[in-house]
Amino acid sequence: QVQLVESGGGSVQAGGSLRLSCAASGRTFSNYIMGWFRQAPGKERERVASIFWGGGIPYYADSVKDRFTISKDNARNMVHLQMNSLKVEDTAVYYCAARQITTTIYEYWGQGTQVTVSS
Repeated sequence: QVQLVESGGGSVQAGGSLRLSCAASGRTFSNYIMGWFRQAPGKERERVASIFWGGGIPYYADSVKDRFTISKDNARNMVHLQMNSLKVEDTAVYYCAARQITTTIYEYWGQGTQVTVSS
């Protein structure tokens, strides 16, 4: 059974940093793209960053470029999202997700982790 389990959320003041982690298990993800999404109350879900498990150039939403960094740990089957210079508008539930490189639909999702940034 595939599982994506996020951790690392919490509360931080604006300008601070958090590191989210996603532990992936249950299958081989070598042909998968791992993504981080977020959804704030009343807003649509937004893809924040994504990376191909096999390598390549990561994707970042314009709103987080130069502040967030996505990385992967192949040995531990984990994906991380380092979030620096956090802003109040980064407040949201953050989700880890996975999709096959041959599709456009993210088929696996984690339960989400809350990130709250206060001014």
